[in-house]
Amino acid sequence: MAKTILSVDDSASIRQMVKLTLTGAGYTVVQAADGAEGLARARDMAVDLVVTDLNMPVMNGLDLIRELRKLPTYKGVPIIFLTTESDAAMKQEAKVAGATGWITKPFQQEQLVTVVRKVLGA
Repeated sequence: MAKTILSVDDSASIRQMVKLTLTGAGYTVVQAADGAEGLARARDMAVDLVVTDLNMPVMNGLDLIRELRKLPTYKGVPIIFLTTESDAAMKQEAKVAGATGWITKPFQQEQLVTVVRKVLGA
């Protein structure tokens, strides 16, 4: 059974690129356009991994991670930041919030697949 990944990004082109990349690697991808929508989807269904942007309207990626980590079903679910931010202090803040890893945009498709396979063990 394919692992399900929740992709949260306010950019439709990035969501499309993530979906094409990960479905091509055999994963099922569910999408959300901001943190609040991502949180609602996460509450409605279990996913195996979350890939989220940082800067989004309504709810940013850091707040999304903090809210997901409060949910018992998401305490152990890997969360990857996919963002243009590369500041060390921001990375540390994301790690404290509960992010598992970090990929800086623009990303290489193979890089995303490699990281996803590594954190999912599949």
